[in-house]
Amino acid sequence: MLNSRDTWDRKIDYLRISITDRCNLRCQYCMPPEGIIQKSHDDILRYEDILQIVAVGTELGIKKIRITGGEPLVRLGVIEFVEKLNQIPGLVEISMTTNGILLAEYAQSLKKAGLSRVNISLDSLQKNRFEEITRRDNLDQVMVGIQAALKFGLSPVKVNMVVIGGINDDEIMDFVDLSRRYPIHVRFIEFMPLGRSNISHSEGFVSLNQVKEIICDNLHLIPIGVKGSGPAESYTFEGTKGTIGFIAPLSHNFCSKCNRLRLTADGRLRPCLDNNLEIDLHEQPGRIGDNDFIRNRFIDVLRLKPNHHSFLEEGNDISNRNMFQIGG
Repeated sequence: MLNSRDTWDRKIDYLRISITDRCNLRCQYCMPPEGIIQKSHDDILRYEDILQIVAVGTELGIKKIRITGGEPLVRLGVIEFVEKLNQIPGLVEISMTTNGILLAEYAQSLKKAGLSRVNISLDSLQKNRFEEITRRDNLDQVMVGIQAALKFGLSPVKVNMVVIGGINDDEIMDFVDLSRRYPIHVRFIEFMPLGRSNISHSEGFVSLNQVKEIICDNLHLIPIGVKGSGPAESYTFEGTKGTIGFIAPLSHNFCSKCNRLRLTADGRLRPCLDNNLEIDLHEQPGRIGDNDFIRNRFIDVLRLKPNHHSFLEEGNDISNRNMFQIGG
């Protein structure tokens, strides 16, 4: 195995893979109501290309894969793709981030194919508000999808809530109660200034210190700490079946522990979520390079991975991609 450490001596063993830029929601903080100009079929990596890239990545120490989008379950063939990923030696975990709308349909097959667990993005438990945020009326399908993930063992099932001031910050205790009633791991995430958004970051940002204070006014939290190299600071409390966690990239920078790279759906490696630097894996238009070419690009991106994000730095350029184009 080649050296998998970056310039700052962080061990990089996690690759987040966006398999599509398409999504069946139109979340206000992610994309405009009319949607976006989608990449053509020829511009999106074939599954065979992604499998080749992952196989090379495992030689460099990649052990964990997160499949993302857009919404990954809208891409045809995703079950067979997970099956083939699961056959690559060296991988110890294959997970997925989904909005949950199609999860009830696919949960059992995903588990059989080798998917370890799911993260479900959900920002409101109120039907009207969910529709307001996402511009779609799919909350019922998401809740059924969560139950399917629990039923078929895609665990731990994690529910990610982006806390946005004036929009959903009055639902914090409702999400806490979700973890009380079910073995669900609820994670509160700070709203990040990334790409184009219909919501002003200065108005929508809520520090997770404030979120924790609201919860602590109602409950006694028992710290679990940070598990592995994940960013969530986790807690339990009396009577709960799950846990709650806080992911605070702005108020509590965790870049020193970052272990991940990102692969975009159109074949670029990104060393950081908040960085426009990308390394193209195409040796020529429409064709990714051979294994040696890909291996060298991995080494390049490890060398170029920044020490920390620059979300709050004055003059920080707006990202050249929205979250749905990067994979979160």
